[in-house]
Amino acid sequence: MDNKEIELEFSIKSGAPEKQRSACVVVGVFDNRKLSEPAADIDRASDGYLSEILRGGDMDGKAGSTLLLHKVPKVLAERVLLVGLGKERDFHEKAYRDAISSAIKTLRDTGSMEAAITLSEIPVKKRDTAWNIEQAVISTHDTLYRFDHHKSKPNEVRRPLKRVIFSVSRRGELKQGDAGLARGLAIAHGINQAKDLGNTPSNICTPEYLAGEAKKLAKAHGFGCEILDYAACEKLGMGSFLSVGKGSDKPPRFIVLKHEGGAKNAKPVVLVGKAVTFDAGGISLKPPAEMDEMNYDMSGGGAVIGAFRAIGELGLKLNVVGLIPACENMPDAKANKPGDIVTSMSGQTIEILNTDAEGRLILCDALTYAERFEPDAVIDLATLTGACVIALGAHPSALYSNHDPLAREIEHAADHAWDRVWRMPLWDDYQEQLKSSLADMANIGGRPGGSITAACFLWRFAKKYHWAHLDIAGTAYKGGRDKGSTGRPVSLLVHWLINRAARP
Repeated sequence: MDNKEIELEFSIKSGAPEKQRSACVVVGVFDNRKLSEPAADIDRASDGYLSEILRGGDMDGKAGSTLLLHKVPKVLAERVLLVGLGKERDFHEKAYRDAISSAIKTLRDTGSMEAAITLSEIPVKKRDTAWNIEQAVISTHDTLYRFDHHKSKPNEVRRPLKRVIFSVSRRGELKQGDAGLARGLAIAHGINQAKDLGNTPSNICTPEYLAGEAKKLAKAHGFGCEILDYAACEKLGMGSFLSVGKGSDKPPRFIVLKHEGGAKNAKPVVLVGKAVTFDAGGISLKPPAEMDEMNYDMSGGGAVIGAFRAIGELGLKLNVVGLIPACENMPDAKANKPGDIVTSMSGQTIEILNTDAEGRLILCDALTYAERFEPDAVIDLATLTGACVIALGAHPSALYSNHDPLAREIEHAADHAWDRVWRMPLWDDYQEQLKSSLADMANIGGRPGGSITAACFLWRFAKKYHWAHLDIAGTAYKGGRDKGSTGRPVSLLVHWLINRAARP
């Protein structure tokens, strides 16, 4: 939101909804006008006022519907907002998050500066109070997020929402609620940082800009930070990474972040994020349509920075390294050409058949660089392939791994974060598609299984540790007229790191 934090105060309370002294109290109504428990409490206190309104046909509880009531009898809040929850048997994670979003949108649009939201009391199958509160905080931030820093007249909210109280059904749940609130705020701040970076246009968000943002974050949270320039990368032999940026006048940067929250000798986990700050495709030029969205090709690197923001706020007792190879992929006389052969940091040679398959060329050197940390595990994340979008759409990120226990950890974290993944095959059979007669490998394997062969390419550089790859091409941003960064998979990464930190 204009690269500033949303100024919003959150708190957790328990108590009767009709006794909440607030500008607005928010309650849910299921399909066919069935009242949620807090709504039923208000109905009883008001001598059936809500039931009478519903019988009149003003609202039926369909998902996404809202109805704002003023001066409900015997209720201390000035207004009561009814939010449709849909069918009770279908009220799962998505329906819960959507209900919170609908409530926040209506509160924003009706000028409510304060609200007590009871939707957080409604049970979501297999989820606890901490989950409800965490997701409510994240959904609230997501709904209120704006990026209008580059508009001459930003849209001002006349009476912005300033205070939100999430309710829990029993006082004994307050501790859980507070834990969910702290986690939700850290994750929301990390997501917002990733969104801001993704939404910043590429004429501003250059590799040098990203490096500067990493330095600011490191200073704010006491992280170690090292920025490797072209000469340093060349000295390390990062021929594959450096080849991608040759066609740009924006010099590449290799960003290293370190959070040393664990035991001194404990092996770190490493997060590697692709950060192509603009991807024109190079000589294999992309078609003009939708090329404007290619500033989002740094979303992997942005998510690593966002995750570091969250773990800094949480003070995780874990050693974490972030590696962000940042560059532009542009067409120029110096740019990579189809048929060129480059030598990676690992010493393996790569025939570049398509210069638009550049993400793997920068990630492979980052994966080799990760070896020096003797990592406990490595996760790379990248808007890597359009093939992934065709395969899975915009809902799950694709997950590949050379270690089944690590893959299960990530799946568990993704489910809890509601930042879902779908595991894809990483079979040796696909390696045949990467054969080259002139080099150790080609950088593409043809159209069939394009996301899989891209992962198979990366696997060749991750043999010395437990590794996972997340292809976030379909999940990191939304395209079209309403284009914008989603901040995914910051939530997934943070939950995975929290679980790692909790290990004995």
